Amino acid sequence: MKIQTLNKIAKIGLDGFDQKYEICDTCDAPDGILVRSASLHDMELPASLQAVARAGAGVNNIPLDACAEKGIVVFNTPGANANAVKELAISALLLASRDIIGGVEWAKTLTGDDVAKQVEKGKSQFVGPEIMGKKLGIIGLGAIGVQVANAAQHLGMEVYGYDPYISLQSAWNLNHHVSKAADINDVFTTCDYICLHAPLTAETKHCINKDSIALMKDGVRILNLSRADLVNDDDISAALESGKVAKYVTDFPNTKTLTMKNAIPIPHLGASTPESEDNCAVMAVKELRDYLENGNITNSVNYPNVSTPFNSALRICICHRNIPNMLSALSAIVSAVGVNIENLLNKSKGDYAYTLIDCNEDIGDRVIDALAAVDGVLRVRCIR
Repeated sequence: MKIQTLNKIAKIGLDGFDQKYEICDTCDAPDGILVRSASLHDMELPASLQAVARAGAGVNNIPLDACAEKGIVVFNTPGANANAVKELAISALLLASRDIIGGVEWAKTLTGDDVAKQVEKGKSQFVGPEIMGKKLGIIGLGAIGVQVANAAQHLGMEVYGYDPYISLQSAWNLNHHVSKAADINDVFTTCDYICLHAPLTAETKHCINKDSIALMKDGVRILNLSRADLVNDDDISAALESGKVAKYVTDFPNTKTLTMKNAIPIPHLGASTPESEDNCAVMAVKELRDYLENGNITNSVNYPNVSTPFNSALRICICHRNIPNMLSALSAIVSAVGVNIENLLNKSKGDYAYTLIDCNEDIGDRVIDALAAVDGVLRVRCIR
């Protein structure tokens, strides 16, 4: 099978492929694609393509609906870079509180033999508050948000978390001392620091704007290490200028944030650690291999997660629309040729669904063609 890499993928991840795979930067008819930041939006998706694995969490660079319509499963690697982003978030908390950057830049301008005296005389201009005892609001309690919440709580902060879609796994991992905010406005009105770790959706876009800022405490400090468009640039600029927002740390610099008063633009370093890149690559390769070899889906963003051991003579993998009577139509076609269905597993996610059918013997191409012809079926694949 051919795997096309659209970005440099850590060697430790690529080493997870065995001799059954051909790895290439450019290749005809790839079975799978590994990608980090390269955009697939303008790419013509080849008919051979079965899956795309993003070595990272964000998938804004991948046309999810277009892939789903072609039966192409898209994976990401949630949590693989969580520790790296958590560490940057803790750094951002400190940079937003203590004017460390301003102090360092000022110290570099000092000359003469009395630098120590100049330091003692001028250091007061860089005074900033401690984070211990302050209230931190975290919007988004996924893998990263939970780690930031737990770390901040151990640093002595009073932490409030808001996430209406928190997963059971995240809830289990969250420190029990973290307070649950019933409404996002509770975070805005209560907290001295607000840290964003939410995905970019129609609901969350520009959630930090003039109206939400108006609810916040004077001198609030805002950290955005998640997605640029969670914050309205014009509104945060005005709030920084007026002093309503004391500091704004963003991991997504642009022409506006670079000139904002009291903004700290970090050059998208959230996951820029060798450990994070290795973790993401290893996880992406495992997901891709398990799907191509066993038909199992883990951590997909456009199809449901469906996974079960494969120990039958044949596994039929079917990507289809989430519509009524699909399972009965599919199982009837297989049963009509006298083949026993040993296991059938189906799950849905929004408009799309995925079905695994394990059989005790092989079936002919005519049956596969009949399955593919069912209204709503997008792709049929057999693993023997």
